[in-house]
Amino acid sequence: MRIVNHVGEAEDILQESFVEAFRRMREFRGEATFGSWLKRIVVNRSINSLRKKRLVLFEHTSAFEHIADEEDIPDEANLTALKLMQLVSELPDGYRLVLTLYLFEDYKHSEIATLLNITESTSKSQYNRAKARIREQLKNMEYAG
Repeated sequence: MRIVNHVGEAEDILQESFVEAFRRMREFRGEATFGSWLKRIVVNRSINSLRKKRLVLFEHTSAFEHIADEEDIPDEANLTALKLMQLVSELPDGYRLVLTLYLFEDYKHSEIATLLNITESTSKSQYNRAKARIREQLKNMEYAG
């Protein structure tokens, strides 16, 4: 869900992933846990789904040159994990995908670069831009609230 950002599509991908895992069970060599092997299948299917939609990684714009520092993020206890996940879900696909893979799925930038067929520096910049966008949204929430 964090990668494709659509409930129905995420459900389809999960179901297709289990079918694929069942079909490829003989390929499972036990070099990693079954869970991590299955996770790799799900992540790859999710990425392929986005590719089919012609995923476009957003170019650098001057709007990101003057983003607030992390200390500008409001310290309010009412910022829930649910609200943070909503902010992540509102990110453009490229930002959300890299942020999700790096932050939530524990992929390294080199692995993300390989998965998405981008450079490692592009992965890092997409991650930093995603964080900056969320920081800006948090800052706006502080001013609005």
